Amino acid sequence: MISFPFCKINLGLHILSRRSDGYHSIETCFYPVPWTDMLEVIPSKELIFTQTGISIPDEASGNLCVKAYHLLKKDFEIGPAQIHLHKIIPMGAGLGGGSSDAAFMLVLLNEVFSLRLTMDQLKVYASQLGSDCAFFLERKPLLGRGRGEELSDVAVDLKGKYLALIKPDISISTREAYSNVKPRQRSEGVKEIIEKCSLSQWREFLINDFEESVFIKYPAIKEIKEYFYSKGASYASMSGSGSSVLGIFDMPIDLMQDFKGKLYWSGLL
Repeated sequence: MISFPFCKINLGLHILSRRSDGYHSIETCFYPVPWTDMLEVIPSKELIFTQTGISIPDEASGNLCVKAYHLLKKDFEIGPAQIHLHKIIPMGAGLGGGSSDAAFMLVLLNEVFSLRLTMDQLKVYASQLGSDCAFFLERKPLLGRGRGEELSDVAVDLKGKYLALIKPDISISTREAYSNVKPRQRSEGVKEIIEKCSLSQWREFLINDFEESVFIKYPAIKEIKEYFYSKGASYASMSGSGSSVLGIFDMPIDLMQDFKGKLYWSGLL
């Protein structure tokens, strides 16, 4: 069985406080984007994990797809499987590709081995694999609070808009991004800004808190954001903890020739 794990962008990202468990409390809007990996799972005589596409530096045992398999195997008598991941979504980009792969792995195992897990049960397992994993079980925008695992509806619809994504030759780990961020409370949250303000007003009010420190260390990322605005973007921002930059446009846009050698995606949302 084959599936196509999609990626996400973050519309605004507030770092509110540091938690006692070492994580940070955040508020952000996750928005699904049809830039996908490919994941196949079939029953097998032994557990096999293979990978093509963008090279993943970790050992197979450390891959989130394999971790998802072992997580379910602890609670269910599932047989061995042959897993193949074709990696297209860039890593260290703030697009959640690894989390999406893990979430889709849970869904595939649920179907292949007829586990009959409900959506709520799948979300519990997904939250054990990553803070944003549960988001990828639903194909709709969701507000993320807590570590990102507390999901709720948000009134935002970008259908008909065009998105451009650039991943420069920079990768930023989650640990690196959080080590330099300054948590602070806000008088107005991401949800209120998104639902109250027009898209053209997001530029002024909808902020990604990681940008302040990341732009200082990696000015090339800031330059991409400014370039999107020079090309007519209604809104541009770093996605998640970086390093990819998103631009939302009213009309079709193709800037691939302007970013030769960079990972690039554009399309209709």
